[in-house]
Amino acid sequence: AAIMTIPLVLFRVCSKRFDKAWLIALLQASIWVSYEFLHHNWDLSWPWLTLGNAWANQVSLIQYISATGHLGISFWVIFTSSLAFLAFKNKKQSIALAATFALLLPSGISLMMFLGSTEEPAIKTTSVAVIQPNHDSYESHGGLGSHSVLMDSLFSITNKVITDDTELIVWPENAVDAGIYMNSRTAYSISDSAQAWNASLITGTGLFELYEEPPTLYRDMVNGRARNYFNAALYVNADGERTRYDKHNLVPVVERFPFVEFFNNIDVFGWLDWGKIMQFGKGSEATSLKTNSFTTQGLICYDSVYPSWIREFVKDEADFITIITNDGWWGNTSGHYQHFAYARLRAIEFDRWIVRSANNGFSGIIDPEGNVLQKTNYWERTGFTFDVPSKSTKTIYTKFGDWLGYLCLFLSVGGLGFISFTKFQNSRFNQDN
Repeated sequence: AAIMTIPLVLFRVCSKRFDKAWLIALLQASIWVSYEFLHHNWDLSWPWLTLGNAWANQVSLIQYISATGHLGISFWVIFTSSLAFLAFKNKKQSIALAATFALLLPSGISLMMFLGSTEEPAIKTTSVAVIQPNHDSYESHGGLGSHSVLMDSLFSITNKVITDDTELIVWPENAVDAGIYMNSRTAYSISDSAQAWNASLITGTGLFELYEEPPTLYRDMVNGRARNYFNAALYVNADGERTRYDKHNLVPVVERFPFVEFFNNIDVFGWLDWGKIMQFGKGSEATSLKTNSFTTQGLICYDSVYPSWIREFVKDEADFITIITNDGWWGNTSGHYQHFAYARLRAIEFDRWIVRSANNGFSGIIDPEGNVLQKTNYWERTGFTFDVPSKSTKTIYTKFGDWLGYLCLFLSVGGLGFISFTKFQNSRFNQDN
């Protein structure tokens, strides 16, 4: 909340220094978007508070984010609201008309795009089995008593859902509720099952990594080797070959201590074991699951609210976007509703189908316009299959990323710099006289 007061204070500065309504609105919108843009790129980021997220279920009005990204919604909201307030404050009809135009133009264009969109015949589809095991997130082994029973539960529900045509099976985040190694017995059993099913598989799991040369930060030592622990997605292809993706965007405090690298560097006396304080290791590579018939990825929970990171996967020729999550941590609150809705934004931004597998929340399928075509119930053990079309188009956002964030940052610095310069010039003039 304290950080959010900074753009509000700057709003006040702009309104006092300029008299043109459009200029005030432009600078205020730019300042807010700059704040959101910068906030998404540090260790305490919490994108849940992004203004654009509030419009996630109004997909017919926000199709333009395929060009601007979700920051475009925030810009639109602040720019329009600023003009509306100035029209009310100054009682000027011209500003009111400008506010109305700003409100209707983007949403009107989006509505025409939405209503005018036609479903093109899919050149290629992938038969995907989405599994929602509904294991209790707050109980060891999902409340099933042992790791072996948990794995049997996953194998059992998968066998009931898949068909002979299934090409990809998706289990949710933390589905394998244990820390495993890439060459562990559990990993081999998953590989054997994927081969038996003749399908690739993505599953969430905790993965240990051992190092020959210790990294700067590591969790502990095992048999003389440094070890870290990752919230990861295990990829297994139909031949049983395994690769991995380590979660990049970790929830502050809950999954990773903020600025742990910085604190470790300044702790020259080694007073604290920052490796243990760190919690999860942080993935650095946008690793996709690539087969002969499709390319996708296992975005893990919090990853899905960082479109700039997802863009790295889509640029890697992703045919569709796969999200695995464990929304059971939210309990029966609005959290799992919101998290599912935000996936609709990603579908529009990247013009991709979304496959979503959740443990306790909502699993589903979302089309590139943000329409929900399939959705499970909350707290239900279930699964389904769906033929997911592949797409290769690249939206403006895919090509250029957060260009709006950089533009708003430039406008904000320029506007505030101009205010500071004129204030300095005026103070010098007053001193000289």
